[in-house]
Amino acid sequence: MRFAPIPQALPAIVPFIGAEEMERRRGAPYIARLGANENGFGPSPRAHEAMIAAASEAWKYGDATSHELRLALADHHAVAPENIVVGAGIDGLLGLLVRLMVAPGEAVVTSDGAYPTLNYHVAGFGGRIEKLPYRDDREDLPALLARAAEVEARLIYLANPDNPMGSWHDGATLTAMLDDIPPGSLLLLDEAYAEFAPDAALPRIDPNDPRVIRMRTFSKAYGLAGLRIGYAIGAPALIAGFDRIRNHFGVNRIAQQAALAALQDGDWLDRTRQNVADARDRIAQIAADNGLTALPSATNFVAVDCGGDGAFARRVLGALDRAGVFARMPGVAPLDRCIRISCAPEAELAVFAERLPAALDAARQS
Repeated sequence: MRFAPIPQALPAIVPFIGAEEMERRRGAPYIARLGANENGFGPSPRAHEAMIAAASEAWKYGDATSHELRLALADHHAVAPENIVVGAGIDGLLGLLVRLMVAPGEAVVTSDGAYPTLNYHVAGFGGRIEKLPYRDDREDLPALLARAAEVEARLIYLANPDNPMGSWHDGATLTAMLDDIPPGSLLLLDEAYAEFAPDAALPRIDPNDPRVIRMRTFSKAYGLAGLRIGYAIGAPALIAGFDRIRNHFGVNRIAQQAALAALQDGDWLDRTRQNVADARDRIAQIAADNGLTALPSATNFVAVDCGGDGAFARRVLGALDRAGVFARMPGVAPLDRCIRISCAPEAELAVFAERLPAALDAARQS
């Protein structure tokens, strides 16, 4: 089979193997699902009710402009509706942005070990990825800017708070960073975990600033990962550009209504934040009880330093997998000394606590 030149040259890979596929490969379901940073505490009851109500109208296409949701998001962020585009989660919006901004051969700067879906899209559209190492378990802002200037990058990717380490930069630093963005570059600020971050981590950026685009999701704090819905905030001219290439009916009606209801339930969001904070403390205690170190986190997961190298952490992860615990780990050194544990209800964390000691023993004896 002959494909078009760019996909013809690519390997047949996906950024992540899904939990369901991993269960099929292992021949049994997981007991504790702690690997995908999903919100196991669930969506708002209002969102659940909205999904049920919208299901009877599933025969209709979704609103192509997500009009009601865009208005609500504009009000929520004190911006204009023209500053917002809704898409199929941050993953879908990343693909659209790369297609919109990056010509074949042009560079995108990111960190080695950062969220890999961006790299997948850049490769798929013929762009060139330029990677730099983390510094002190955080993305290295000066190095990203310097490399962007050197290679005339079209995009500079930064997740704040960060995945996979859970670290963060303070908002004032990010705001100041905008003055050093090279001409022709756009800062892509992935804020998937923003609702879990301290206020000081979130920059105060003019929504009309053409040097930056910010991406948010309903997958994490709002518990709607399965519906695939997120949004971007940016300058109107940039946001309008998405209409040139996006799938105009790509966000379904049920997702739109659920997101709208979730956004309006601030009490449930506060409850989720508290549940996540308690779960982070619980994971940190489990790590300490086993002689491991939990890294500080501003997300709904915790990176746990296993105290060895990547090979050792990988053995721990494999032993957990065989014991029915789904977790993940960063992909490059020195980040891969850690495993990443998603915040979850106590029943699942209890399974992790019970089975981690044996997984560590197995890894040490291998």
